Amino acid sequence: MTAPAHRDARTHLTLSPEAQDQLFRAARTANTFTDEPVSDEQVAAIYELVKYGPTSLNQQPLRVLLVRSPEARERLVPHMSGSNRAKTATAPLVALLAADLDFHEELPRLVPFMDAPQQVFAEPTARAASARFNATLQIGYFIVGVRAAGLAAGPMSGFDADAVTRAFFPDGRHQVLLVVNIGRPGPDAWKGRLPRLDYPEVFRTV
Repeated sequence: MTAPAHRDARTHLTLSPEAQDQLFRAARTANTFTDEPVSDEQVAAIYELVKYGPTSLNQQPLRVLLVRSPEARERLVPHMSGSNRAKTATAPLVALLAADLDFHEELPRLVPFMDAPQQVFAEPTARAASARFNATLQIGYFIVGVRAAGLAAGPMSGFDADAVTRAFFPDGRHQVLLVVNIGRPGPDAWKGRLPRLDYPEVFRTV
C-alpha cells in the first residue's frame, strides 16, 4: 500500500500540533539539566495523568523510587555505567522504575469483577514476566507524562540492575528496570535526532 504523506500526518490527529511536538517530535532524551528542582507535586501530577494508560488485566506493577537525598544519590551513582554516572550525579531528580513481582496481591482491588484474579498469576515465573512487561508499558507512559509536564526525561538502561535492585529494593519482590533523570533541559541537552523506521517498514495490511 502507499505510505501516508508525512506532511499530512498532523492533520489526522486530534491533539494539537504543538502538543504532538512536545510529546514526540521535538522531544529528546536529555543529557544535561538545569538546577531547577522537580517537586513532589509535579511528579504526582504526572502520575495522576499516566496511571490511566492501559495494561493487561489492569495490572499495576510499576513502582517508582525517587532518589532525592545526597546519601541515596551517592549509593546509586557507582552502579551507573560510563557517562551515566555524571548525568545521574547532577540531575535535579532521579527515579528508579521497578516492577513489583508480587503485583498480583493488588488485583482483587484493581479487577473487582473477577473472583480471585490473583490466582491467574500464582506461578512465580509467569507472574514475574507479566510484571516486567506491564511495568515496561507503564514506564513508556511515564516518560511521555514527564514531557507533558514540560520537563525532560533522561531514561538510562546503562547500570548494574542487580546491584541497584539490591541496594534500593532489598525486599526481593522488586526488580529495577530503568533509571530516569528528570528536570528542565540544560545547555546542550540534546543530541541529534536519530533515524526512525518509515511507515511501510513497520506496517502491513492483510
